[in-house]
Amino acid sequence: MVRWSLSVCLLLVVSGTVAGQEKFDPVANALKVISGMKVGAKDWPQWGGSYHRNNTPEGENIPSEWNLETGENVLWAVPLGSQTYGNPVVANGKVYVGTNNSYGYLKRYPSKVDLGCLLCFDEKTGKFLWQASSPKLPTGRVHDWPQQGICSTVYCEGDKVWYVTSRGEVMCLDVEGFHDGENDGPFKAEPNENKDEADVIWRLDMMGVLGVSQHNMCSCSLTCVGDLCFVNTSNGVDESHIQLPAPNAPSFLCLDKNTGKVLWQDNSPGLNILHGQWSSPLYFETKGQAQVVFGAGDGWIYSFDPKGDGNGNPYLLWKFDANPKDSLYLLGGRATRNHIIGTPIFYDGHVYAAVGEDPEHGEGVGHLYCIDPNRRGDVGPELAFDKDGKELAPRRLQDIDVKKGETAKPNPNSAVVWHYSAIDTNKNGKMDFEETMHRTIGSAAIKDDLLFIVDFSGLVHCLDAKKVVDGKPVVYWTHDMFAASWGSPLIVDGKVYCGDEDGDITIFELSKDLNIIAEINMVNSIYSTPVVANDTLFISNKSTLFAIKQGAKLEGGVKEDRRAAGGDSE
Repeated sequence: MVRWSLSVCLLLVVSGTVAGQEKFDPVANALKVISGMKVGAKDWPQWGGSYHRNNTPEGENIPSEWNLETGENVLWAVPLGSQTYGNPVVANGKVYVGTNNSYGYLKRYPSKVDLGCLLCFDEKTGKFLWQASSPKLPTGRVHDWPQQGICSTVYCEGDKVWYVTSRGEVMCLDVEGFHDGENDGPFKAEPNENKDEADVIWRLDMMGVLGVSQHNMCSCSLTCVGDLCFVNTSNGVDESHIQLPAPNAPSFLCLDKNTGKVLWQDNSPGLNILHGQWSSPLYFETKGQAQVVFGAGDGWIYSFDPKGDGNGNPYLLWKFDANPKDSLYLLGGRATRNHIIGTPIFYDGHVYAAVGEDPEHGEGVGHLYCIDPNRRGDVGPELAFDKDGKELAPRRLQDIDVKKGETAKPNPNSAVVWHYSAIDTNKNGKMDFEETMHRTIGSAAIKDDLLFIVDFSGLVHCLDAKKVVDGKPVVYWTHDMFAASWGSPLIVDGKVYCGDEDGDITIFELSKDLNIIAEINMVNSIYSTPVVANDTLFISNKSTLFAIKQGAKLEGGVKEDRRAAGGDSE
């Protein structure tokens, strides 16, 4: 009988190489989830396609070459506003994207009027269908930053679309707008029933009803499962960046997606919110337990039973501090303590999540974790203790002060499978820039056990999602795009697509080896994530939405519209 050491057994289980074990297929996984929704089989109906949030759609013959000037492989291109952060969603023949009003599609809202806009286009032709308009809040940039528009990504299913507005509202809309000649309700207070405007079904004002005070904007890309809708409220600090106006307001919500009724709410981050809360929820099931996971503004990750405790209250399963206990939060780029902006993802039984910060605060120290979601309670890497050995409660700015004799010790209940911050891969005795994980506002994407994530410093990291050697993950390569990245990778058709602030889409081979297939400039900065639906690649730069398809030809090529670029609309 062959005797395996415990360490070897654990490594093989984590790496998924035990004999007879099938390799996890995230594409088939996403298609299975999508097949249970009222959308097309190859649609991409929410951020990450499914509630597992892993951006790995099915796609064939997805172009790695196209030419905007000649229109080669370009199906269509349509103008957006001047700032676009929302990701395209494609469902039931329509494409949705959030932006601002610098193009001015509606006559009653000329381009000089600042709005948050959700635009709906025809998937085949790019024809504009309707717009949902969110006038700016009178309180100004503390709640609703000028020109930023709608930063969330919608969830679409059947004849409805759900999203979070820049004003702190959760909205449910009719996908037809008023093209069907009906005003669906119960909400009936639309200012008009013009065909090119949105038909609101229900609306929840999180500020007015729940006392939320979002910081700068709301940007949660909500998800729904059955009749449940999950939302991060974006509750945060005031204009001083120090005070929390509403620490008791909810950070996380579970709603009835049919009515907007609050089923349960949670304010766990409370007074420890560092800045804002702009992450989005993740849902999955493992070992018979459904979980909804939120990245929070205190730098913790929280997992709840989606149904709550059965009495209208949240039911916490586990929580995870994603920052070292000695990390310190400071305003600006000097902080070593961060919160969670990117959306955690689920892959083959594990949760993958990274820390980040407001991009205006610059680059900084980052952490990426693989987490076992089957543990319960406090499952973070460390616990904090005072000089007398008494465990300390979490603090907002710093959990331990070593000058006071406070210490951090490994958590015996830790759910960390692996942690990546810096690994000396070239063995030169120092951590080079290219060997360091920085802050990120994006999510990981994983296929064939290859994990890709882009940090805000512009580094693309390729790791093994499962293998652990000497207690550390295996890093295959990093690549510097020499420009900040705001989005997440797309993995499709054996390729990996990553965008950056210089407007470049870098296309890599899906491989352990660094192989750059192409680098294509999209004219303007890319602040969102490429997606694929129905064998078409959708990319939005900050002012234009492109549909890229093999064999297509846009006559005359793409011409930038001055209104979309923020120029004179006349």
